[in-house]
Amino acid sequence: MKGLGEQQAVDFGRYWNKHPIAAKLTPVVWILVIGGIAFLWNLGSTGLVDETEPLFAEAARQMTETGDWVTPYFNQETRFDKPPLIYWLMAIAYQTIGVHEWAVRLPSAISAIALMGMVFYTLRQFGAFTETQTVSRPHELTALIGSSLVALHPLTIAWARTGVSDMLLTGCIGIALMAFFCGYAAIEKSEGNAFRWYVVCYLFIALAILTKGPVGIVLPGLVIAAFLCYVGNFKSVLREMRPFWGLLIILAIALPWYALVTLANGEAFIHSFFGYHNIERFTEVVNRHRAPWYFYFVVVFLGFAPWSLYLPVAIARLQPWKRSIWKHQPRSAHLGLFAFFWFITIFLFFTIAVTKLPSYVLPLMPASAILVALWWSEHIIQVPPPAWEVRLSAACNGIFFLIVAGLLFYAPQLVQGDRALPNLATQLQQSGLPLLGAAIALSIAGAVLLLLWRQQTRWLWLTNTLGLLLLIGVVLLPASSIVDSQRQLPLRQLSQVIAQEKQPGEEIVMIGVKKPSVVFYSRQPVTFKLRSRSTLEYLREYASRQPEPATVLILSSPDKLTHLGLQPDQYQPLGEAVPYQLVRVSTRVITQLPERE
Repeated sequence: MKGLGEQQAVDFGRYWNKHPIAAKLTPVVWILVIGGIAFLWNLGSTGLVDETEPLFAEAARQMTETGDWVTPYFNQETRFDKPPLIYWLMAIAYQTIGVHEWAVRLPSAISAIALMGMVFYTLRQFGAFTETQTVSRPHELTALIGSSLVALHPLTIAWARTGVSDMLLTGCIGIALMAFFCGYAAIEKSEGNAFRWYVVCYLFIALAILTKGPVGIVLPGLVIAAFLCYVGNFKSVLREMRPFWGLLIILAIALPWYALVTLANGEAFIHSFFGYHNIERFTEVVNRHRAPWYFYFVVVFLGFAPWSLYLPVAIARLQPWKRSIWKHQPRSAHLGLFAFFWFITIFLFFTIAVTKLPSYVLPLMPASAILVALWWSEHIIQVPPPAWEVRLSAACNGIFFLIVAGLLFYAPQLVQGDRALPNLATQLQQSGLPLLGAAIALSIAGAVLLLLWRQQTRWLWLTNTLGLLLLIGVVLLPASSIVDSQRQLPLRQLSQVIAQEKQPGEEIVMIGVKKPSVVFYSRQPVTFKLRSRSTLEYLREYASRQPEPATVLILSSPDKLTHLGLQPDQYQPLGEAVPYQLVRVSTRVITQLPERE
């Protein structure tokens, strides 16, 4: 006799078998609705966020302006931090829909939605509820759960709405690894399209290399090698993959740009890109991005929340330590094990790396989603009384949203004291968003704890999904507009003044902080000086090179101008937007400024 959950799964499968149109449209609508809210809704409503996003946006704009699609430039200097694929995609978007925030972020958003689609497809093909399956369409619910999990967590939402290369890399690596698994499992069924999937894998590895360099092949290669060594069929699968042809595909796509940029820039590119941005980032601390060994435990816990609360249970369900059992399982049953090696390999790789950033572990998030989706679908169909680990995870789920409710309620007090955002607390309080967000989070917590009390934990995934969509649409996006009005809008306003007021040959100097968005929005090169003494030395040297009379535009905070020795009667105010001020200063005044200690 079937349990309630299994009977519902059977009914679910029968309904989709009887309604093939609904079976085809439901996943499309599901992905577009969730992806649209999480990634596309109000995508361009806020300005580019300093420090990193404008670097990519301006480098792509320079490509369209100069016609040089080989060497990236920012602020009149080469930028070898990243390969060109993200710049190319942004530049294509500029030429298609215009130069604005939407175009900058669209490649990241599309990458995230494509990743959702590939997770859905892979889980629908291989995401079995149980080892013996009686439902003819058993995997659709697993696929729906997995595609929502890969989208609705803080880490993916943040980077899918940001115009940098991290989400594009995650999409390329994720699709490559899932394409590998589709080919790996298809061989067992004697399907003729197995090698086609391997070709797709090679194609996206090449695109990953064009997105972020050698890591685009190192990470997928390590994951696949570790998985195949574990299941004991490394040599046989390697023959199936035809690595010679795979290498040719990768080289044909990725090598031309590396050859062209090396010919154009020589050792400068090799040292900066391979030496500094790849080898040194792994072996040394770069840009002060140091973190303790447990850093990524915290990042995964918070970045994949609330689903991370179920990740230990999902991994334990696999029992990866029972290798003898897994070696005798059919390939199509290996998806969970493959996701485990995907997760653990990338996690360990970046834990070993010395330079650490939260975005580095973004490529393991699809694996996390697959692991939790497989566990949850099995929990739904079998519907046993919740075990202690399930009850504990569900209780932590409820407590997590109680904590979120408290943080949202006290958000205005928590953001006070930031000089860069002097009015943020007041505006948040006046908007009512903290109270509304706290009420939504409290409602989610109540619903989670109620389901736990009634032993209906199989519905927690739906409660979390709907609650997160509500928090994103009603609280997060409006709050981001308020933050933007405080943090980035003043810079955009003064950048427009710069574009209007700048005279031919006039220098633009920003003092005290480095905000690359000024370069993008003003369409002008900017000299950034962080210290008053070095600023004064630079301005004096600049003044000595200029014929009289000459002027310089200075963008800074009023206190920095005072510390530089400038008095209000010594400069012409051009614009002010708290906490910044734009002034024009004569080089004659600069030469008279006193020496700073």
